[in-house]
Amino acid sequence: MINLAEPNLSGNEMAYLRQCVDTNFVSSVGPFVTQFEQAFAQFVGSPHAVAISNGTAAIHMALILAGVGPGDEVIVSDFTFAASGNPIFYQGARPILVDSEMDTWNLDPALVVEELDRRARLDRPMPKVVLAVHILGCPARLDAIAEACDRYGIWLIEDAAEALGARYTEGVFAGRQVGTIGRIGCFSFNGNKIMTTGGGGMLVTADAVLAQQAKHLTTQAKLPGYAYFHNEVGYNYRLTNLAAALGVAQLERLGSFLQRKAEIANRYDAAFQGLAGVVCPPRPAGLTPTFWLYSILLQCRWEAPLEQLLEKGIQTRPLWTALHMMPPYKEVTLLGSGRVSESLCAHGLSLPCSTGLSGDDQQSVIEAVLKLHRQSS
Repeated sequence: MINLAEPNLSGNEMAYLRQCVDTNFVSSVGPFVTQFEQAFAQFVGSPHAVAISNGTAAIHMALILAGVGPGDEVIVSDFTFAASGNPIFYQGARPILVDSEMDTWNLDPALVVEELDRRARLDRPMPKVVLAVHILGCPARLDAIAEACDRYGIWLIEDAAEALGARYTEGVFAGRQVGTIGRIGCFSFNGNKIMTTGGGGMLVTADAVLAQQAKHLTTQAKLPGYAYFHNEVGYNYRLTNLAAALGVAQLERLGSFLQRKAEIANRYDAAFQGLAGVVCPPRPAGLTPTFWLYSILLQCRWEAPLEQLLEKGIQTRPLWTALHMMPPYKEVTLLGSGRVSESLCAHGLSLPCSTGLSGDDQQSVIEAVLKLHRQSS
């Protein structure tokens, strides 16, 4: 089986895990947690980073820090994994979903700005947060959104779980990585991400007070000292030293992982570019994607190609089901028609793109996709 996205654990992972076991630092206390936070902050270019148990918890914590509560509204991408939207419900708030733009597959900034300006004209309450998701490794266009959020006093939070290492090369954010534009950026290290801690996540911010609050709340809001005294409701969202050890080892090789992802994407592009009925993933001007998952759009729906490729020993996955199409989100507001996000999830298919993917295996995937295309033409 040529798997979709496998972890690459051939560096110092085992050596650092042995250090944890040898020193008995296997839980949330240990030197690798701090080391991981510092190294990650340096890599993405953020002053502060707080290790957290997973990417969903990072988003939840970001919403808590933003003061989101019952009755509040949060603007969020419609075409995204459910973990982007679910934490809004945790806080008793209401999502406002935003259709995608075809240029990046991310939330359409024009729809966001139009809604905020409309509310301002009508003197309507503003959403508390805009939660922008960087889909499948491609940065979302945030220039206009960030400006509007600043104008109306709205928090901008980034879900960068799928886009670690992606960056802006033009515009007001040129030279900056995803996750460092908003008040808070959230990352995930699930097993299929570009780098992994087996699970886990990270919250980054330029605000020292927010970072301190995040660290406090994610460690059960326990005050320093021997007494078990908690001054507010906290959360057990800590990352273990074992997971952080994996993270430190993975960070050491993240540059090579990103380079390999680019090489895989370039080879797929060369094979599929210009092929009628196949759309390659976005490469918008001024944005540098990481191609966490290399995903194409087919003229047909994804179901039959997925089964046919699976029969050939090639694992693929459809793209995310648009949030507005699922029961928990049926009654929420949708900005835009939803047709773009519906089209993406109906026709999108992710191809094997592990950093350890061999040239021969990638060629097998390419030939299988080309054969399916010839048969359907």
